Amino acid sequence: MAQSLELLLIQFLMPDNDARRQAEDQIKRLAKDPQVVPALVQHLRTAKTPNVRQLAAVLLRKKITGHWAKLSPQLKQLVKQSLIESITLEHSAPVRRASANVVSIIAKYAVPAGEWPDLLPFLFQFSQSEQEEHREVALILFSSLTETIGQTFRPHFADMQALLLKCLQDETSNRVRIAALKAIGSFLEFTNDGAEVVKFREFIPSILNVSRQCLASGEEDVAVIAFEIFDELIESPAPLLGDSVKSIVHFSLEVSSSHNLEPNTRHQAIQIISWLAKYKYNSLKKHKLVIPILQVMCPLLAESNEAGEDDDLAPDRAAAEVIDTMALNLAKHVFPPVFEFASVSCQNASPKYREAAVTVIGIISEGCVEWMKEKLESVLHIVLGALRDPEQFVRGAASFALGQFAEYLQPEIVSHYESVLPCILNALEDESDEVKEKSYYALAAFCEDMGEEILPFLDPLMGKLLAALENSPRNLQETCMSAIGSVAAAAEQAFIPYAERVLELLKIFMVLTNDEDLRSRARATELLGLVAESVGRARMEPILPPFVEAAISGFGLEFSELREYTHGFFSNIAGVLEDGFAQYLPLVVPLAFSSCNLDDGSAVDIDGSDDENINGFGGVSSDDEAHCERSVQNISVRTGVLDEKAAATQALGLFALHTKSSYAPFLEESLKILVRHASYFHEDVRYQAVFALKNILTAAHAIFQSHNEGPAKAREILDTVMNIFIRTMTEDDDKDVVAQACTSIVEIINDYGYMAVEPYMSRLVDATLLLLREESTCQQPDNDSDIEDDDDTAHDEVIMDAVSDLLPAFAKSMGPHFAPIFAKLFDPLMKFAKSSRPLQDRTMVVATLAEVARDMGSPIAAYVDRVMPLVLKELASPDAMNRRNAAFCVGELCKNGGESALKYYGDILRGLYPLFGDSEPDDAVRDNAAGAVARMIMVNPQSIPLNQVLPVLLKVLPLKEDFEESMAVYNCISTLVLSSNPQILSLVPELVNLFAEVVVSPEESSEVKSQVGMAFSHLISLYGQQMQPLLSNLSPAHATALAAFAPKS
Repeated sequence: MAQSLELLLIQFLMPDNDARRQAEDQIKRLAKDPQVVPALVQHLRTAKTPNVRQLAAVLLRKKITGHWAKLSPQLKQLVKQSLIESITLEHSAPVRRASANVVSIIAKYAVPAGEWPDLLPFLFQFSQSEQEEHREVALILFSSLTETIGQTFRPHFADMQALLLKCLQDETSNRVRIAALKAIGSFLEFTNDGAEVVKFREFIPSILNVSRQCLASGEEDVAVIAFEIFDELIESPAPLLGDSVKSIVHFSLEVSSSHNLEPNTRHQAIQIISWLAKYKYNSLKKHKLVIPILQVMCPLLAESNEAGEDDDLAPDRAAAEVIDTMALNLAKHVFPPVFEFASVSCQNASPKYREAAVTVIGIISEGCVEWMKEKLESVLHIVLGALRDPEQFVRGAASFALGQFAEYLQPEIVSHYESVLPCILNALEDESDEVKEKSYYALAAFCEDMGEEILPFLDPLMGKLLAALENSPRNLQETCMSAIGSVAAAAEQAFIPYAERVLELLKIFMVLTNDEDLRSRARATELLGLVAESVGRARMEPILPPFVEAAISGFGLEFSELREYTHGFFSNIAGVLEDGFAQYLPLVVPLAFSSCNLDDGSAVDIDGSDDENINGFGGVSSDDEAHCERSVQNISVRTGVLDEKAAATQALGLFALHTKSSYAPFLEESLKILVRHASYFHEDVRYQAVFALKNILTAAHAIFQSHNEGPAKAREILDTVMNIFIRTMTEDDDKDVVAQACTSIVEIINDYGYMAVEPYMSRLVDATLLLLREESTCQQPDNDSDIEDDDDTAHDEVIMDAVSDLLPAFAKSMGPHFAPIFAKLFDPLMKFAKSSRPLQDRTMVVATLAEVARDMGSPIAAYVDRVMPLVLKELASPDAMNRRNAAFCVGELCKNGGESALKYYGDILRGLYPLFGDSEPDDAVRDNAAGAVARMIMVNPQSIPLNQVLPVLLKVLPLKEDFEESMAVYNCISTLVLSSNPQILSLVPELVNLFAEVVVSPEESSEVKSQVGMAFSHLISLYGQQMQPLLSNLSPAHATALAAFAPKS
């Protein structure tokens, strides 16, 4: 075989393709025989040309696994000895490396079986060789062996670490230093223990040193290996970085700002900063690195992209990602230096710096939301100024920033509509299409949260938007449609005069079939649903059929985004038509099922590369491929399909919610899909599944209520849903998904009462406790070395606001029986009330305590002494919401706190008094203060100095914003009047005017008006004709309304 094989190897290396193919077929046949192994070994050692020797090694590597077990001990020994000789004596570097690869494969099986005890001693000896080629190959082998049989080598890791460190510092050979650098990454996986961690930190200065040398000599491809190692260090669960974070950051910043380096090298450096900002942000804060990083990253935003440069590697894009991540994790440290950069750069002579100024403000608006709101006037001044810049790309960046503000700085940004909307209107006329496109985005985001404020601007806005929809290029039409959708949502019924023209234009888009037009068709389909919501069922139902038909036909065009938006359209229409949507269910539900069951296109790229894949030699399959652990390089998913799945999942829930019992034929299959999607790998799909499961429950309740076996079936579905929700609370790693599970549970309790959830209460309370302690899966830091300082903790609005809603829901459904459960939850809840916690945490706590006090009743008395100091302090909070919640809370504590609350009455009245004065700017705060005083009077009137309190109370009435306080306030006043309390009767003129205001108010309920009417009748019965002058001072409308609500005697 040996002779024929040698000829075939030589033939395979010929340039003639036919000859090569014949040789490959013959080699495949011969390779099935175990005797191919000694033949290949012989050629590896004796073939005259290096190419043949290398090819023999490559073939040996591919076939050795399948034949190794069949070889005799003598032959195995020959193979091992020949390979060691090849590594030691071979002059050709590629042949040495190919032989080392074979050693690595054999060692995977031979070393654990005890068949190669002298391999490791040989490698240690080899690594001390005088010849740099030997030291280099030894390091290559150490690296590959660690990847395959690392656990077997663990006892020797201390020696290996020492060896690697020595080789990293090898002054005589750059090749050895580079090989050591490459080998280090292999050891990271096994570096977990304290001593190993400390030892590994010694490597970092040498790694940095080698990388700097490589950069200086132009070997950038080697230098970036350092960044790959740092990447591994950052993601390792072991605290491998220690204080080296500082030197790594400084090195990365040096590389990031070096314009003479390749884009990929700079990108890798910036990426390390990005990972540190994501996973080790507290280390950045601890080592005072936030400002140095921002001093490099902010100016990078002003770098111009070179022609032909890959956008994904552009420094400005990578720097933006770093700043965004830092803003999300270190908001209070990031905002001041970024705001300073923007304030200075917005006046820079260079337009790129002016662009960077507004871009960076837009970037940080999500993470630094609270700080941005405090400086909103100043940042708006910068951005609105940039909208008038002579350079179009600066104006485009300003439009982007304005869109970011509109998205994240709600509701405060809307109050600036008088200055913002005219600027956006002006930008819609910009000569640059890019500025127009971003202005439509800004307009869409800005209008989304507007209400009647938009009405004065509606006509000029719609004039420009309709003209643009008719005459603009496709990309502008798409963003224009998004803007029209937001305007329609804000204007509601006022949009009706424009709806007909919009619908006429949408018909044109709904029949587009060319690939390049399908995104526009998708946007039109989305807009159609939003317009339908604005104009309502009566106007839309008669004209819908052709639109629905067009939307369904779009599913045949194989465009995922169109299907996604079409599911959204059907969801909106279901909400508009309610039970009238049942006629469309047989057409649209199967389409949603189809999207839910789509293959998401997830794909894993395997590193199957072979450095020795000579001249494309890949035809001979490797026996090792079935056994060898491959390296996963990348996981990719078709995100368009994910979005489609999420939209279809949401649609199923909304179809069920709006059509209820008509959804019966689709209930079982929908439930199967939603249960599956509740544990889907991507959080967007899980979120929609959790959202939809509650709606499925609503439909099931309607479907089964008339069935004999209905209660059992409904209970079975409830059991499935509740088990998923509770598991989600504790095990899901996404906060939005967990928050939605909590919200859905609150809705179940409110809809079906305590008995529905009683079997799950023990687990539900445990899950709630876990979330309050911030110990649930979704609340875990990315690594245990980056625990946040308490004073730097941001309010976790997503998760904690949803969790805190659970406690009032429990209290409302259980009443006093909630007391033993509240005893478990109280201390974890109060942790959020510490003075070191964010203001929003205290808002959450006080609001939760108020609702629990209201609904749990008298057991709250046991907590008054622990809660009252917090609530009294919050009455003077700088935040209106905190003052409002605190006022509501003291009222409920007094109402249900019994004797425990009585001793605080003086302090409470002193705390409430400023809220009645002109210095209090917020009507809702004043209304809640009035409610608190009313509750105090109702419970203990003898403890209140009514002669002082009542004039102050009446002065702020009627209520102006929070009408949930109406019953408490007007019941109190009416009760005092009906009991002929002398203090209230001294205020009859004020009472008459107040009662008249209440009975004409469209906000007040008939129950409240009846209560007031009875009190007014009592005054008439007491004073008779003496009331006439007071009544004659009223307007005819007020007098008539008051008379109508006064019971006739």
